[in-house]
Amino acid sequence: MSLSDADRELVVAELGRDPTPAETVLFENLWSEHCAYRSSRPLLSAFSSEGEQVVVGPGDDAAVVRLPTYDEDGTETDEEGEMYITMGIESHNHPSYVDPYDGAATGVGGIVRDTLSMGAYPIALADSLYFGGFDREHSRYLLEGVVEGIADYGNAIGVPTVTGSVDFHENYEGNPLVNVACVGLLSADRLVTAEAQEAGNKLVLVGNATGRDGLGGASFASEDLAEDAETEDRPAVQVGDPYSEKLLIEANEELVDERLVASARDLGAAGLGGASSELVAKGGFGARIELDRVHQREPNMSALEILLAESQERMCYEVREEHVDRVAEIAAKYDLGCSVIGEVAEGNYVCTKDGETVVDVPPEFIADGAPMNDLDSVAPEQPTRDLPDADLPAAFEAVVGSPNTASKRWVYRQYDHEVGLRTAVRPGDDAAVMAIREANAGLAISSGANPNWTTCAPYDGARAVALENAANLAAKGATPLAAVDCLNGGNPEKPDVYGGFRGIVDGLADMCRDLSVPVVGGNVSLYNDSVSGPIPPTPTLAVVGTKAGYDAPPAAFDGAGEILLVGDAGGAFGGSEYLAQVGGSDGFPTLPENASETLSTLATVANAETTLAVHDVSHGGPAVSLAEMVTADAGAEVSVENALDLFDETPGRAVVETTAPESVREAFDGVASVTTLGSATTDGTLSLSVGDETLVYDAEEIADLRGVLARELD
Repeated sequence: MSLSDADRELVVAELGRDPTPAETVLFENLWSEHCAYRSSRPLLSAFSSEGEQVVVGPGDDAAVVRLPTYDEDGTETDEEGEMYITMGIESHNHPSYVDPYDGAATGVGGIVRDTLSMGAYPIALADSLYFGGFDREHSRYLLEGVVEGIADYGNAIGVPTVTGSVDFHENYEGNPLVNVACVGLLSADRLVTAEAQEAGNKLVLVGNATGRDGLGGASFASEDLAEDAETEDRPAVQVGDPYSEKLLIEANEELVDERLVASARDLGAAGLGGASSELVAKGGFGARIELDRVHQREPNMSALEILLAESQERMCYEVREEHVDRVAEIAAKYDLGCSVIGEVAEGNYVCTKDGETVVDVPPEFIADGAPMNDLDSVAPEQPTRDLPDADLPAAFEAVVGSPNTASKRWVYRQYDHEVGLRTAVRPGDDAAVMAIREANAGLAISSGANPNWTTCAPYDGARAVALENAANLAAKGATPLAAVDCLNGGNPEKPDVYGGFRGIVDGLADMCRDLSVPVVGGNVSLYNDSVSGPIPPTPTLAVVGTKAGYDAPPAAFDGAGEILLVGDAGGAFGGSEYLAQVGGSDGFPTLPENASETLSTLATVANAETTLAVHDVSHGGPAVSLAEMVTADAGAEVSVENALDLFDETPGRAVVETTAPESVREAFDGVASVTTLGSATTDGTLSLSVGDETLVYDAEEIADLRGVLARELD
């Protein structure tokens, strides 16, 4: 990638001269799609990011949200000493195709450092992963490498991976997606931002030495993947060192505890040049940086290499002069490199190398001056209705045994999801729940998307993604607090691709607004296009919610209650796993108009003492939900009128096992329908009756159906 003629003309007009080589590569990377959001920023105003709970919204390394505090009887209080959480999400898509292990690992490292830069301690990770068809050897190779990279890095730094998603779709074959979210915890008095505070303060680089790895990573992420990307683009992929990251986490804790940090930014896309210029520009300042002072891993590095290298495990701190020595002492204690590379200044962003000025530009121009793209878009066509009848046994086994709906235990068993001793509800449930004892609160977390939905109907599919993630929280009795998104699309210069991307932005924004969930930050990843074509428009959403205490109803049957299906069906099957398995097409299901009230009622029911189990309905429909709820000790006898009802994926619904079915019906009266499915049993068997046809599967048979990932990968 190189600076376009149009961009070069703008730069020359602003500077009054030709840019230097170092300035050219800075503009090339900082004005890339990956950093400047040139094609997506015009659309992002659709999101609502405000709310009483929002402390820091979009634009910083991570968002900051106020956490409610509860007393012992579950009543929200107004106690002083507020607790905050941070939320961030990022993609490492291109690097994970070129080098799945390091690409995924450094994605974890980057989002964790975004958390550190706000003064928070990372407490949870969520990974949402998307690959080509599971039957393809290359897809399985990428899956294994990505999961290993996430596991090795997250486990080594002591941050639990507690939730996420894994999806397979043929259009990810040439470009997988690796989206990672991180939640951090801090008290109000520890908050740090990426906004420079005062001219004269020093800029201090702490962490690993700078090498030549990851050069031009931002520009690399702003291009379609070429056929030879796995070999030719390897130098653009960073190499992670989780043990240094763990040291950096602990050093950052001490720096923040001792109030030594005025502002901070992690070194991610565009390296030192990106972090330092954005930090000072955000505060309305410039900088004076001596690149020779940067501690380096390799000899004879040029100015542009020092500025653009994306070597990992590095942070840029703004530090008052009187605190510099103490910062250096703490860095040395943790065996981390430390360089005073310059200072915050008035005027331009200036960098020197060997006594020569190599960069001298207005900071706000290089950080925020990229012109936005005005692109054509074409709305996707709506599918016609071609709905085949269900062969019940074949359809049930195909849908329940699909890699998309099958157990993901093979993935999450590789993650240390209990380190930190906060995980109250572990992976494999609708949502994870973290114990925030400082606030007597449970923090529920859900993350994911559904490419089948958004391929069928980008706008409505994205609305469904938001609804489903929020339903995951409600099933654990939690109320949504805030969300961050990772918007993944193909080449936006193609009108049909940009039309689909516009659809997922608007759909996600509209449903989040309907649910009163502020979208407080996020990430955009475009040019996920390769020789095999564009990816499906993929709006990963990570949502957090809160509840009093940490207890939540399980997603597995207890065996002693009546089984109800709550929520309204949408009457269509477009985007469903059923159609993916048996063929055909249909429009997308109609979503409830009162989604917020439905989920609020579901959360209330989930918290009732008479509720024994709750599991949301989404991928694969009630058939998959029921199969997932069966254990060796508890099963169900279920009856439905129509076989297709078992495969309706309309989100916002849930299967509820309760000893007080009338109370559930009363709670949902005037809100949503409640259908009796049957009764739970203690024999570990699922019995499904449709008219004169009955299917019976015991827990072992269901586990075998759902065990395709482990069976193929172990």
